[in-house]
Amino acid sequence: MKIDHIAIWTFYLEGMRNFYIHYFDASSTEIYYNHSKEFRSYFLSFHGDCRLEIMEMPRIPVSKNDIIKQFTGIIHFAINVGSREKVDRLTETLKKDGYRVINEPRTTGDGYYESVVLDPDGNRVEIMN
Repeated sequence: MKIDHIAIWTFYLEGMRNFYIHYFDASSTEIYYNHSKEFRSYFLSFHGDCRLEIMEMPRIPVSKNDIIKQFTGIIHFAINVGSREKVDRLTETLKKDGYRVINEPRTTGDGYYESVVLDPDGNRVEIMN
């Protein structure tokens, strides 16, 4: 078995799509639109098996979670960029472009090298090697 995809609700569909394409080299499907539900989505691929589905529908409520505090449920997903240097470079690029870095690059206790940034909707993205 394998995880096929992870889905994220957003009110900023095109901006989220552009963020992952620009910074994480994602490729995107054409938009799917269900007119009766006013539902739109894209599937984003990152040169691997697991995909990210970003979805938008007007009636979905805004999350009440504090994006800086931890909470139950899915709290982050990780994208392996291939090297420590790429972790450093991408983290610095995102910071310069105005995205919030909540954990600077570091080696964790379990031996991973990673940083954590917030995407345009405040989702935690772990950039790792």
